Amino acid sequence: MDTAARPAERTEPVERAEPAGPAARPADPRRALGEFLRARRGRVAPERVGLAGGGRRRVRGLRREELAQLAGISVDYYVRLEQGRSTQPSNEVLDALARTLGLDEAERHHLNTLACARRLPLPTPRVSPVLRRMLDGLGAGLPAFVTDHRLDVVAWNAPGAELLGGAGDPARRDRNQARFLFLDAASRTVHPDWADRAAEAVGQLRVAAGTWPDDAGLSALVAELCAASPEFRRIWDSGEVVMCTAGRKRLHHPLTGTLTLDFEALHVPAGPRETGLVLHVFSPGEDAAAAAALARLAGA
Repeated sequence: MDTAARPAERTEPVERAEPAGPAARPADPRRALGEFLRARRGRVAPERVGLAGGGRRRVRGLRREELAQLAGISVDYYVRLEQGRSTQPSNEVLDALARTLGLDEAERHHLNTLACARRLPLPTPRVSPVLRRMLDGLGAGLPAFVTDHRLDVVAWNAPGAELLGGAGDPARRDRNQARFLFLDAASRTVHPDWADRAAEAVGQLRVAAGTWPDDAGLSALVAELCAASPEFRRIWDSGEVVMCTAGRKRLHHPLTGTLTLDFEALHVPAGPRETGLVLHVFSPGEDAAAAAALARLAGA
């Protein structure tokens, strides 16, 4: 297999529901902030914050006025935040909203990114020669691949490409991880825990969209997937946010069967006008059978 990295082809008033959708206006961070707050507000059960629930509520989750009161800000100001009519809320306001909404670390970071509304230069992914040598030097027992902020697989070693279902060969599968997951039925075999991987992919794209709202290619990808996949649209509208970390994943290959592997997501710093890449490395840990299976996969 060719291991050289190649670039990817790249009574109670009823609140009016506003679509959180794909990126109707993806370049407007204020709208993105409102969509995120609205989605997260809808996920907070009133009972969780000491409020009465009940069947007569017409709003999913918290009402705007309830969230504003719990966060200690005026209802008018919160409404303006959701509608994109107020910008750059203070750190104190953001902390209060994050605390009331129960945001985790990744979600808090995303909230702050959206609130900052800072226009970053459009990124260009670049796989350095050093990173290419590192991929090849990891050895047969450590499958690895590199993704950019759009989830394009931009570099890989041989076992890493095979483990992903043939990412080294564009005729076998799309090199964009999100397209592969949502538009290729083979992804459900490669990823036995498909629902988890799908939610991760959407959450990572949302983080990228908040960081680079002017990236037309990224906006086009999100719009394409929203139109082509109801499952992608559902997860996108939920406001899912995910940062690459570490853990365990199950992957399936015809030669090895299903493997449970440890993984690390190593963030490669960006140079000027470059996007930071993510190096994904899989290892068998103390599992001798998994190590032998990866060795067979590398020799295939």
